Amino acid sequence: MSSSKNKKSALQETKSDPGLNLSQSSAEKIKALRRKSKDIQKLTQGILNGNKTDLSQAITLIESQSKRHTEDIKTVISTCLPYSNKSLRIGITGVPGVGKSTFIEQLGLLLVNQGHKVAVLAVDPSSSVTRGSILGDKTRMEKLVQHPQAYIRPTASGESLGGVARKTRESILLCEAAGFDILLIETVGVGQSETAVHSMTDFFLLLKLAGAGDELQGIKRGIIEMADAIVINKADGENIQAAKKAKVEFNRALHMYPSKSNGWTPKVKLASALKNEGIENTWNMLSDYFTKVKSNGFFKEKRSSQNKFWLTQTIEDSLKKEFYQNENIKAEFPEVLEKIHSQELSPFEAADYLLNKAKS
Repeated sequence: MSSSKNKKSALQETKSDPGLNLSQSSAEKIKALRRKSKDIQKLTQGILNGNKTDLSQAITLIESQSKRHTEDIKTVISTCLPYSNKSLRIGITGVPGVGKSTFIEQLGLLLVNQGHKVAVLAVDPSSSVTRGSILGDKTRMEKLVQHPQAYIRPTASGESLGGVARKTRESILLCEAAGFDILLIETVGVGQSETAVHSMTDFFLLLKLAGAGDELQGIKRGIIEMADAIVINKADGENIQAAKKAKVEFNRALHMYPSKSNGWTPKVKLASALKNEGIENTWNMLSDYFTKVKSNGFFKEKRSSQNKFWLTQTIEDSLKKEFYQNENIKAEFPEVLEKIHSQELSPFEAADYLLNKAKS
């Protein structure tokens, strides 16, 4: 009886003693942290071993809005960083319907058959309802996705520079750490995403169609200025003559732009991704480019400018996120917005007010 009372008393003391509960809680936390650390180490090692499932899981963490996931992925990227920076980064853009996915699949198949490991990071339009990607490059690159030396990752474009500025740069590093030596980065179409991709790739390829007209001339001009090469796709059948004519016109247009500082003269090529024509010729051109820029030092110089872009972009993204998550801003923002609508404040006065609020 006495023994039973003693056990009951001891149990009550344990339950009522905050120190013991704290100690037990701390032990559980330590165990949880150790498990988490092991999980992160396992994930990182899987990436370094070229495990595509672990790579996909890590990129999912990059895309997550969770603060916990953000901290986890920082650890992964930090560990993988020394193993990155060993690939060729090729940006590929063009308006919807130009045949980007078919072209990229044929180019990817050519490269993997030559012994390369190819990663395709495809920025898809976002669904306005689910925020998920809606085109699904994995379903459009059926042959390439099945190849063991290839990896395809569609990413919803979201709201950040077509989805590429915040997510794609980290994904590039992880793909490189996983051993992929050629990265093909496909953008959603025409817009800000092209500028971002141009700033994080070594070669910028513009796909065009013959006879597409000169709509959106201003935007087209900006993209052509960024392009290191133009490939006129779907140059087959009855379209071949129009494609040859377009090639002459684009060559003439390219001569009107200032010379590039890398010493490279942009080229115009014809291709038919559907018939797998002109793809090898395009890769030979890319190889010539990389030989040239590596020999004259521009490749290294551009990588340095990419790192600077990533640094400044990350700082801007972090400051913006911190600003809008500030409790003072959350509380004041609706009222300030209302004052702008009622013309009590100008947008500039309101911005100054909120910036000062964020500092207080």
